[in-house]
Amino acid sequence: MLKIGLTGGIGSGKSEVSKRLAARGAVVIDADKIAREVVEPGTVGLARVVAAFGDEVLHPDGSLNREKLGSIVFADSERLAALNAIVHPLVGERVAQLQGAAADDAIVVYDVPLLAENKLAPMYDVVIVVDAANDVRIRRLAGHRGMAEADAKARIAAQASREDRLAVADVVVPNEGSLEELDARVSEVWEELRRRAARG
Repeated sequence: MLKIGLTGGIGSGKSEVSKRLAARGAVVIDADKIAREVVEPGTVGLARVVAAFGDEVLHPDGSLNREKLGSIVFADSERLAALNAIVHPLVGERVAQLQGAAADDAIVVYDVPLLAENKLAPMYDVVIVVDAANDVRIRRLAGHRGMAEADAKARIAAQASREDRLAVADVVVPNEGSLEELDARVSEVWEELRRRAARG
């Protein structure tokens, strides 16, 4: 099994790369997506979050109000640590299940937004960084997500710098051009990963 850490700053196009790797046969494990799944209505995770933070973090339909929870935890590091202590072990269990279900010769891609920030590079056989200049990312965040420029800049500033991310990269996927160019680069990367996996 070849373990790939895939990362990139907000607006870099990491999910586009992730989607294309999955289409070529990679087993993609998306930590953010799993973090949402483990606190869906009816889960142990949501019950624990409500026990720790109260009913005010729920929408009327019983689902988690992420904005409300975010406003509580991002202003208070102790409460953020309490939330992480609930969610991270559940994410870890689910990741282990998905990993266990993958074939021995699988190329497993872990979509890890904060790989550089949390110094996780040593956990992977190969680290892929999706890279785009900050001005390109700001334009995308404004265009695709309707984010105000100031918000986009603040989000980018809160993450690892471009230099820090590139410093942990084994493979860089530049993404400032067209989707066709991106697709061509992902094809090259996929062939390289298959060669590495075959070498075992």
